[in-house]
Amino acid sequence: MTDALVERVLDAGNHLGETPVWSAAEQALWWVNCEQPSALERWEPASGARRTWAMPRRVGGLALKAGGGLVVVLADGIYDFDAASGEVALRLPSPLPAHVALHETGVDRQGRLWIGAYDHHWSPANRTSRDGAISRLDPSGLTPIAPGISVANGLAFSPDGRILYVADSPSRRVEAFDLDPASGALSNRRPFLDLPPGEGHIDGATVDAEGGYWLAVVGVGQLRRYRPDGTLDRTIQLPFSNPTKPAFGGPGLDVIYVTSTRLPITQPGVAGAELNGGLYAVRAGVRGLEEPLLVARPAAHPDESRAPS
Repeated sequence: MTDALVERVLDAGNHLGETPVWSAAEQALWWVNCEQPSALERWEPASGARRTWAMPRRVGGLALKAGGGLVVVLADGIYDFDAASGEVALRLPSPLPAHVALHETGVDRQGRLWIGAYDHHWSPANRTSRDGAISRLDPSGLTPIAPGISVANGLAFSPDGRILYVADSPSRRVEAFDLDPASGALSNRRPFLDLPPGEGHIDGATVDAEGGYWLAVVGVGQLRRYRPDGTLDRTIQLPFSNPTKPAFGGPGLDVIYVTSTRLPITQPGVAGAELNGGLYAVRAGVRGLEEPLLVARPAAHPDESRAPS
């Protein structure tokens, strides 16, 4: 285990905190509480000011837009968000079945929005339901690219924008794809890392400036850094048991903000369940990258729209 300074910076009380996104322009952190209740959150470290906006249904993520503002991804579609009124306006509906919620978001280095999914028919008793997909926002709509997903997590992009990382959490595997910067096409699907049984569960991730992949391991209270070749480089034991997703922020992009969940998934013998639901800052002596902004992109060539299975 590697030492790092870990601080609870906000007693957020989140049931399922997810998708922290640092706004360099605002010097503020945005994130979501997926459910119970569904909400969009914003916090300014310098002043301590926090705002919360209720969402009309389960929220799976968000993206900052070039030129200001943001979109929120609710279970059934992509919505533009008005911070002044708190209202959301549908931009695009989800192309997935009604029992599949859009869940897990990320913007690649070229400004494209990628969205995962959570198949609510999946359960430990029904492990065969995989009606979700990893989808890409195109001018023509939300395009499913990689199908067969139960619970998407671990979405992140290499510093040069040429690798997409993503996991279907029940598989206990993070996979890597080659990402074509011009078209957004995916190819060369391959294993990146496997999480051994009994070592928690794969949740959200981010990438540092050197290409290290930082994975939140929920249930055992760990952040793990993997080198670009997939080997484990560093483990940080956290004082809470259920981290959900890290994001680099702060004026120097050298603070790792980590959301957490109160869901009862802490493994036996792991301490810190009572501290779940908060927002944490980890200072580990590493620097991240500025969050890419969502921009309009040309449509991919039709022959490049789907990833190989």
